[in-house]
Amino acid sequence: MTITIRPYRDGDLPALQRLTIEAFEPVCIDKNIEGKFGLINGKDWAWRKARHIEEDIRREETGIFVAEVDETPVGYITTWTDQDSGIGNIPNLAVDAEVRGQGIGGQLIAHALNHFRSLGLSHARIETLDQNEIGQHFYPSMGFQEVARQVHYCLDLSDKNK
Repeated sequence: MTITIRPYRDGDLPALQRLTIEAFEPVCIDKNIEGKFGLINGKDWAWRKARHIEEDIRREETGIFVAEVDETPVGYITTWTDQDSGIGNIPNLAVDAEVRGQGIGGQLIAHALNHFRSLGLSHARIETLDQNEIGQHFYPSMGFQEVARQVHYCLDLSDKNK
């Protein structure tokens, strides 16, 4: 299997959103919120999570890279940079379940890190949920060091909870 990593192109969005929903389903804050509160504003967690890719495109489209096999997207990584701080950020990374465990995630991380280096950045940041066992092992294996843990809260603002 030959993997090609290329910049994001118009037309990639539906494939990246599909990969996102499939990959993040077991480890998504939005799904956790839905599990506790149900649908919010008539939208499910997958709709909200898929929008994150749209936000990544608006923020820094040139920092999105797609892994493909035979011209079919099988993974992606989104990045954005803060030149003033010298930090590159990785908000989303997903690989198709059919090809996980074959090094594609590592290739995408390496590509993003090289992108950051080419821009003169000195550090890279990525985060994962405690419930994401793969991320808990994968990111340190790529050289990332844990620096903090964070707890996410949600509050129902409806009248019934005043």
